Amino acid sequence: MFLLLQAGYYTQEPAVHHYSAATMGMFFLIILIGVAGFIVQARLQSVFRKYSQVPFPGGLTGAEVAEKMLRDNNVHNVKITHVAGSLTDHFNPQTMTVNLSDGVYSSRSVAAAAVACHECGHAVQHARGYAPLTLRSQLVPVVQFSSRAATWIIILGLIILATTQNELLCWIGVGMIAMSAVFSLITLPVEYNASARALEWLQTSHTLQGAQLAQAKEALSWAARTYLVAALSAIASLLYYIFLILGRRN
Repeated sequence: MFLLLQAGYYTQEPAVHHYSAATMGMFFLIILIGVAGFIVQARLQSVFRKYSQVPFPGGLTGAEVAEKMLRDNNVHNVKITHVAGSLTDHFNPQTMTVNLSDGVYSSRSVAAAAVACHECGHAVQHARGYAPLTLRSQLVPVVQFSSRAATWIIILGLIILATTQNELLCWIGVGMIAMSAVFSLITLPVEYNASARALEWLQTSHTLQGAQLAQAKEALSWAARTYLVAALSAIASLLYYIFLILGRRN
């Protein structure tokens, strides 16, 4: 992959080879990131299953731990609800709900407590006016539209570029893809901060200690890595389309 990129930048061949090699390098980079994402997701599932077998001290369910964390942080306007699926847990600022999945809501395990507290971390962020979360929430409708339309706009733009040499529509599509990349980057501090809030509360409240606290930290660390891979994938996709358009120009 890196040899292809180097060939694209340093070769003395015509410009079309320059961008072709770079585009191929980005294409393989996207594949590698996809494989990394699969590995991280598989590891997350494995860790969650493992620590789902570790009993939570005191026998509280994920929902009960979540309620306790919200009360301790003086957040009283958020409701804990149940949502179907596996690892579909999320905080919804529009309905002011922390939605816990099948394996978390009623589970009395360390893994369930870690995930529940992470989602409550988002609720605490919202209550405290955490800027990255506010910005991410504002970008949601924009990113939802741009992610659906970007690929089709770029394809149409490449057709126009091939016949008229007009690149405007291509770069509009790239701008839409860039919004998704920006969204992924903003998501990183939001997710890492939510995990940090969760672990801080679990430790300072003496809800988890010693080995069990370390297990919760490991589970949340693997969950955070899924967002890191997603951000890298979004950036690689953006660069791929940029090189693709530059290649078609030449």
